[in-house]
Amino acid sequence: MSSYEARFKVWRGDAEGGGLEDFEVEVNDGEVVLDIIHRLQATQVPDLAVRWNCKAGKCGSCSAEINGRPRLMCMTRMSVFERDETVTVTPLRAFPVIRDLVTDVGFNYAKARQVPAFVPPEGLGPGEYRMMQEDVDRSQEFRKCIECFLCQDTCHVVRDHEENKQAFAGPRFLMRIAELDMHPLDAAEEAGLDRKRTAQDDHGLGYCNITKCCTEVCPEGIRITDNALIPLKERAVDRKYDPLVWLGSKIRRR
Repeated sequence: MSSYEARFKVWRGDAEGGGLEDFEVEVNDGEVVLDIIHRLQATQVPDLAVRWNCKAGKCGSCSAEINGRPRLMCMTRMSVFERDETVTVTPLRAFPVIRDLVTDVGFNYAKARQVPAFVPPEGLGPGEYRMMQEDVDRSQEFRKCIECFLCQDTCHVVRDHEENKQAFAGPRFLMRIAELDMHPLDAAEEAGLDRKRTAQDDHGLGYCNITKCCTEVCPEGIRITDNALIPLKERAVDRKYDPLVWLGSKIRRR
């Protein structure tokens, strides 16, 4: 097994402030950035704060920005960097720093609570739901989300404009609304809930300008923009501005 000394810059500090610190640390074949952060903890900075759990790309805990790009540390192999390249690791920029690489992502859980849950169809009990396989597949793509919040972090509506957070749910939760809105068994409309209208009026769908940056950083490869946000926008616009759709919705309610 070959090894070499790599140069790292790691952000250290807390809510009051901080900055990048330089380190030289051993790297071995096959290692990922999280391995190096653990080695730093073990050999040089035992009080370095970092959030992690599974180390398998499934819990979403170890989100950070590596050379300025939102990534999972456990899924970023050291082999993607040149050996003489300095690797910079900083906390997620869109959320408040707690300490070092750990950020307060409570914003996302607050937004999750604002999305109305699946409304079961009347007259059907658990185990009686039936769906076409293509509908199952459509929803299943979105359910691969591990809630790493990299899409939330890279979305410039949240990242660059703190003032938008009150009105904008972000791509992860607009994707959740899209999944429920296209779910053939969701009885939201029968219960008086218009998911398309709430997406537009309550969750800030109009703020999204489909730059696809959320899709580009998704470690699960979910096509957030193409398969969730754009279709949701199309349906919301139809509901709000197409006179025939609007008239049809009024007739159905009667």
